[in-house]
Amino acid sequence: MTPTRIGLRAALLTLALAAAVPARAADDGEVKDFLLDNGMEVVVIPDHRAPIVTHMVWYKIGSADEPPGKSGIAHFFEHLMFKATTNHAAGEFDRAVSEIGGSNNAFTSYDYTAFHETVPPSALEQMMGFEADRMRNLILTDDVIKTERDVILEERRSRIDSNPQAVLDEEVDATLWQNQPYRIPVIGWMQEMEQLNRPDATAFYDNYYRPNNAVLVVAGDVDSDAVKAMAERTYGKVARGPDLRPRIRPVEPEQNTKRTVTLTDARVSVPSFSTQWVVPSYHTAKPGEAEALDLLAEILGGGNRSRLYQGLVVKQGIASDAAAYFQGTMLDATNFTVYGAPRGDARLSDVEAAVDAEIARIVKDGVSDDELERAKTRYVRSMIFARDKQDDMANMYGSTLATGGNVKDVEEWPDRIRKVTADEVKAVAARYLALDRSTTGYLLPQQQAGN
Repeated sequence: MTPTRIGLRAALLTLALAAAVPARAADDGEVKDFLLDNGMEVVVIPDHRAPIVTHMVWYKIGSADEPPGKSGIAHFFEHLMFKATTNHAAGEFDRAVSEIGGSNNAFTSYDYTAFHETVPPSALEQMMGFEADRMRNLILTDDVIKTERDVILEERRSRIDSNPQAVLDEEVDATLWQNQPYRIPVIGWMQEMEQLNRPDATAFYDNYYRPNNAVLVVAGDVDSDAVKAMAERTYGKVARGPDLRPRIRPVEPEQNTKRTVTLTDARVSVPSFSTQWVVPSYHTAKPGEAEALDLLAEILGGGNRSRLYQGLVVKQGIASDAAAYFQGTMLDATNFTVYGAPRGDARLSDVEAAVDAEIARIVKDGVSDDELERAKTRYVRSMIFARDKQDDMANMYGSTLATGGNVKDVEEWPDRIRKVTADEVKAVAARYLALDRSTTGYLLPQQQAGN
């Protein structure tokens, strides 16, 4: 039960799980999407290759929706959802999952909070019953609040405050985003987390943990009609909450400066850098732009076939790591990131200059049609491989629907990728990847301070 986006690698994992892929799972059946009478959306992804099922509930509430001064309440409440309800003692849900050899967990992001179980199909309705119960029947006492608040404070100390990369990531986010709530860490600021209390938790619960603010995704060895009947018997009994206000957040102003953030720490052995730009997401971009940004990230730094890896790691040998990524499934604007670390006697400044030069080359000369076609094939194929894991499929649909998309967006994504032209890739590179409007973070060993 941890917040997402703690470090660059976590963000890469989030992107890999959230990217959209074709809608059929191993040709076992068509994906079904329907609404319960109380407003809860349900998506069923049949996959009969193995007798297991992944059950996920996505709430359209994340850290970016928190009231001012209450940072961390979304992640805090994720923890509280595992406490006692009026119908089940604390720990009973976890024990039920464990006894049947299943697994369960939860995670919080900027735009959503999700709870998931992987169990045999025979246990699916039982999982639905547990989730429907804790959607409205939690028992929140001052003792429960205090105990779990201590847990999240210790989590922050261990995962953030003791990790130089995580500390730098927070500072870079707070610098990159000037107005949007993505500048606030998912786990929260320590001084605000310390003040979270029962009235805060109760208000958050009453406002957001409602069926009409949730998406149920079921992927695995199931029949759509049977899932619908089970959902109606469990979630369908939960009363609809008040209509929620649109998720309108502060808009990021035009950025006109280059900013840098530097952290030196004795625990760092290899220096590294990351440069980020504010760019549109799939939810906010003009038609074709997000797809072009996805392919730009793939061509520039999407793996060992990318320009950065081949140029800096393989040919020049100056980098131990160099890559790029576009975190496209965000509700609001998002970030495009390049990063690198030197190898051997190479200097960090040499790696950074080489990355900058490769970006400038794409801005000036674009990409070739052959290079683009290879990237499209490679990119779509790699995401199709995700269909081999039903939990990945559930993540793909859940993250898309929780951030303003729909099932059709997932189904049509490969075709939209294939339609991107080389001129469109060049255009988004020129439009968005300007170094004089970027934020760069440097993580340096102590002895490099001032270099």
